[in-house]
Amino acid sequence: MRIVFSYIAQVHQTLHSLPIAMEIAQRYPEIEVHLVCMTETHLTFIKSLASYYPKARVHFHLLYLPKLLRTCIERYGQTPLSRLICLFLNRHYFSSFKCIVVTEETSLYLRWFGVCSPALIWTMHGAGDRNIGFSREVRGFDYVLMAGHKQEQRFLANQAIRPGHYCTGVYAKFDIVSRIHQKKASKKFFANNRPTILYNPHFVTRFSSWHRFGFSILHYFAHQNRYNFIFAPHYRLFDRHKDKARHLIKAFGHYSHMLIDPGSLYSVDMTYTSAADLYIGDVSSQVTEFLVIPRPCLFLNAHNAQWKGNENYLFWTLGLVRDSIESLQNDIEEAFLTHDTFAKHQKQYIQETFSLTMGKPTASIGADAIVHFLNTGP
Repeated sequence: MRIVFSYIAQVHQTLHSLPIAMEIAQRYPEIEVHLVCMTETHLTFIKSLASYYPKARVHFHLLYLPKLLRTCIERYGQTPLSRLICLFLNRHYFSSFKCIVVTEETSLYLRWFGVCSPALIWTMHGAGDRNIGFSREVRGFDYVLMAGHKQEQRFLANQAIRPGHYCTGVYAKFDIVSRIHQKKASKKFFANNRPTILYNPHFVTRFSSWHRFGFSILHYFAHQNRYNFIFAPHYRLFDRHKDKARHLIKAFGHYSHMLIDPGSLYSVDMTYTSAADLYIGDVSSQVTEFLVIPRPCLFLNAHNAQWKGNENYLFWTLGLVRDSIESLQNDIEEAFLTHDTFAKHQKQYIQETFSLTMGKPTASIGADAIVHFLNTGP
């Protein structure tokens, strides 16, 4: 049996399925596991993550792309069109596998391109509340892996999944993050003991707080001496705007109490969500990874969302929500002081979001579920 784990999205999604690939390779040596992507840079990253599983034997490949297109993706980042072109040009390659495991939904277009026989399996790539993650288009996948009962209930309500074609209790990113952090010494970013605040805005303009509040927030933290500050937005915010990222680093990177990271690997492996004492954000699902250890949150409603009672903003019930940053200093202090009133709810939310035992690997559950599904027939 040959199966392929495909990575045509940005590198931050890789951690959500690669541990499952490595577990299949370790637990089922008779299965041939292939890992494929679009650029040399991404392939190097995949190989670096695979090195945390020294007993697993997998095959690494670059998907076919014209040289000019690959160079453009390497230099300027991906686009929806470049992903579609890649899928179309590699349709015969994908057809040669028993199943295709992906983290994104673009790969559903493989069906339009005539790739009909392999099973399409989706691992998701986050555990947030926004309705974009619960689209009925998910019905196009033959099998779905998800974190917990919250996702299961919403997918079932949308008739996006059906019994026997999904598995809960899998959040493989935690597995690889645990291995990474065990191998690396705990990193101290600041030479003081001040509380550290993480600002993690989303990349979608109509939901993000960055475009309305971002520079003012950075300016505020640059000129105060009470907190350390990490600016680590969603990986895609500056993915195709490297010049703007360099400008930010030049403007704020020289402050010793500030860390400006517009998109390094630290921003995707939970290094910053583990290091911070308070989270400032908007709609990024990274808040769920931050709240694995309950801590204060401050959410910025920069798009006038009617969020109360809206299941797409359930995580905004886990901390303070503000429509402006006019009283940012007071809001931060209040977030710290009132955390006890949110802590119990945060624990309950995490339990419902991740139906798993924290600290216990889950990629093996996903690996077994995929193999069982393939052996019993899609």
